[in-house]
Amino acid sequence: MTVPQTDSPTDAELARALDGDFSSNHAEVNGVRLHYVEGGTGEPLLLLGGWPQTWWQWHKVMPALARRYRVIAVDLRGMGGSTKPEAGYDKKTMAHDIHELIKHLGLTTATLAGHDIGAMVATAHAAIYPEATTKLVILDVPHPDETWADMRLLPELDQEVDGTPTPGRYYLWWFAFNQVRGLPEQLLAGRSRILADWLFDRLAKDPASLDERSRQIYAHAYSTADAVRAGNSWYQAFPTDIVDEQSYPKLSLPILALGGAQANYPMLAAVMPSKGTDVRLVEIADCGHYLPDEQPEAVVDALTDFLG
Repeated sequence: MTVPQTDSPTDAELARALDGDFSSNHAEVNGVRLHYVEGGTGEPLLLLGGWPQTWWQWHKVMPALARRYRVIAVDLRGMGGSTKPEAGYDKKTMAHDIHELIKHLGLTTATLAGHDIGAMVATAHAAIYPEATTKLVILDVPHPDETWADMRLLPELDQEVDGTPTPGRYYLWWFAFNQVRGLPEQLLAGRSRILADWLFDRLAKDPASLDERSRQIYAHAYSTADAVRAGNSWYQAFPTDIVDEQSYPKLSLPILALGGAQANYPMLAAVMPSKGTDVRLVEIADCGHYLPDEQPEAVVDALTDFLG
């Protein structure tokens, strides 16, 4: 059954609807056209989002953060209002996109905060361009490493598949599904709301925190075959990302890792201390995977305490 995708407001309209003076912009960098929403003044803070969302996933935290920082929420290569090229979805190339955007904005350094796919890109940027990364914030998902190659195809006997997963023990079936080329586009074009609702209803501690308006925005962003193909390409690049990660140094800049108590905090607590020399771990209570949607005040508090 095809689920109609309702009309969605434009990025410019969404930016203007935020509390504060925000604007929707585009930049031609590294062979792609990146969309970003900017507001506030102060030290620059780039917000990088994940799948299957867009820059809008930060809308609950952007007004508060913009009172202290110059906030720039970016649609990654292949996401939302950014272009969707055929290649370049490895996180090293996407980090170069962000590095060129930072220079385009007239900046030499910035703090990067990334969630999900955005956390992988932010980590790659910190590893490749340490001189241009002030601090690093990881929300719920680290960069792929060699342990990811050992993920099970079949769930364990006690592993939840179709309900609320055990914290830190997701059965990540969509990692495999998104590897398939051509088929997901045919299955999901015009039906992306079905997949988005499945994920939000199971991976969020409170699914109602992802409201109807936001779900429509995300479903619209992934409603075309081209958008599905681009989002899946982030996952198809994981084997390359794993190889690239092996050449990255242990990070020496300050790192904050935020994890949802009902999501990936246990995994972050086990993994992140080995990835840097200055790592702070914060568990967000009553929270699943979608931290900025589910617990925006806790995310703002953690960020401002870390950034100063």
